[in-house]
Amino acid sequence: MKALLINGSPRKSGNTATALAEIAKVLESKGIETETMWIGNRPVRGCIACGKCFENPGRCAFDDDVCNRISEKFKDMDALVVGSPVYYGQPNGALLSVLQRAFFSNSANAAGKPAVSVAVCRRGGATTAYQTLNMPFQMLNMPVITAQYWGITYGMNPGETAQDAEGMQTMRTLGNNLAYILQKTGGQPAPGLPEGEQWTATNFIR
Repeated sequence: MKALLINGSPRKSGNTATALAEIAKVLESKGIETETMWIGNRPVRGCIACGKCFENPGRCAFDDDVCNRISEKFKDMDALVVGSPVYYGQPNGALLSVLQRAFFSNSANAAGKPAVSVAVCRRGGATTAYQTLNMPFQMLNMPVITAQYWGITYGMNPGETAQDAEGMQTMRTLGNNLAYILQKTGGQPAPGLPEGEQWTATNFIR
């Protein structure tokens, strides 16, 4: 089984990386392979609602940034972990742009797979960022893995989040709980869920 971790910070080795590494360490100790992908610090595209991904499922029409390289990992992953720093009470905007495009163009390969989100902040805004990260999971039937506290750690300078004892404990709990679910399900996406109804899109403007 394999978990894909996405580092949504422009700092490759910052506090978000520290938090994700704590989760990865636990997963690896349980025999679950991990791969961490970094969104980088180069410009990324935002979705322009062109609809081209309907013609070519699994790929965004824009192929000049990291989105498709992350998206192509969705098919083989058994679980997803997403981490982001907190900017103005929100996840990193570049990460949101990448995730929105990846989920929209490749949602079938994400559906039903367990997911974890992690928000890393200096002081405040972590809960709203954490909620934002969880929203796509809840729309894609991805079971959200929980712990004894929200997936939040604190720190400003690189490495400081390692000093957040409760935050690191939460990361380990998330890792353990994710490993437990994967082992119980054998990595099968949401086994036992009833077949869903066909989507009925309802618009309120006539």
